[in-house]
Amino acid sequence: MILKNISIINFKNIKSANLELSPKINCLIGHNGMGKTNFLDAIYYLSFCRSAYNSIDSQIITHDEPFFMLEGNYDNDKGEIENVYCGMKRGTKKHFKRNKKEYKRLSQHIGLIPLILVSPSDVSLIEGGSEERRKLMDVVISQYDYSYIEALSNYNKALQQRNALLKMEEEPDITLMELWEQQMASNGEFLYQKRQAFVDELVPLFQQIYQQISGDKELVRLHYVSHCQRGPLLDIIQRDRFKDRAVGYSLHGVHRDDLEFLLGDYPMKREGSQGQNKTFVIALKLAQFTFLQRTSSNTLPLLLLDDIFDKLDAQRVEAIVKLVAGDHFGQIFITDTNRDHLDKILQNMQGDHTIFYVENGEIIK
Repeated sequence: MILKNISIINFKNIKSANLELSPKINCLIGHNGMGKTNFLDAIYYLSFCRSAYNSIDSQIITHDEPFFMLEGNYDNDKGEIENVYCGMKRGTKKHFKRNKKEYKRLSQHIGLIPLILVSPSDVSLIEGGSEERRKLMDVVISQYDYSYIEALSNYNKALQQRNALLKMEEEPDITLMELWEQQMASNGEFLYQKRQAFVDELVPLFQQIYQQISGDKELVRLHYVSHCQRGPLLDIIQRDRFKDRAVGYSLHGVHRDDLEFLLGDYPMKREGSQGQNKTFVIALKLAQFTFLQRTSSNTLPLLLLDDIFDKLDAQRVEAIVKLVAGDHFGQIFITDTNRDHLDKILQNMQGDHTIFYVENGEIIK
């Protein structure tokens, strides 16, 4: 999938932009706070129907403006044009359309335009709670498996309903409780199997890329942890119902899954330097790219690289430059404050490229 052009109106600090894009490399240069990340977020929004950074859509609209609008035209693998449009007025729901036809459910759009974003905020995958790492698995799997989105939605609904029963002062209806527990168990075990298969395939890709960037200096591992590994999920959920009633929420289930990040045999969070942490999350995201390429009908995902060279030594920067300069990647968007990094990438790459300069929300060639 190639993004040919994009129109942006009132998206964060970008008041208006109409850009023709390179099918290979698009570089955005500018100081911090000028709008480079906001531009990448607009592209992300057209893939996922939401911002990578703001969960509240009304906060995306430029201050004192009544609406925002995004529109992108893509070349798909069959040589056809896909038009994707999103618009929202303050105080109303957003409208998302593919080829002028509005979606009934936004989840129907996920996976049409596979995309991987690598950004400084990815360090939260290491430093943050398990929710961040579950989200990482969910975002990738959802892009190639619609049944996963359905099961995740059904699981979360059942979890919400069971938690509501657990919070009741009077004794809850046991038949209703068992109904939601069965829903959690059946959908939860399906999600577990999908996540385990994803991790099993991702690990060798991730380790290979990490070794390339680090120069074989460190051994890293991923370890998936789930309550499903203890036995049938329904038994595990029901076993501690009394404890769950005491705390008022469900202590067991796939909503507590985690993906452990290890440097050698120790947690990355405790052992890793800033450079090692950054290398870890970059390698993880590039491995996801390769995984998505294999699973999304061999569609090349868009790759967004936001300020990825900060806190890395020269050797690791050079290794990443060589990696992304290969034919393995399709259309790439890169932001940086330093023109030198981008020049190195362009020297190593063959094919078309475009350089944009970003200042106070204005994007110019």
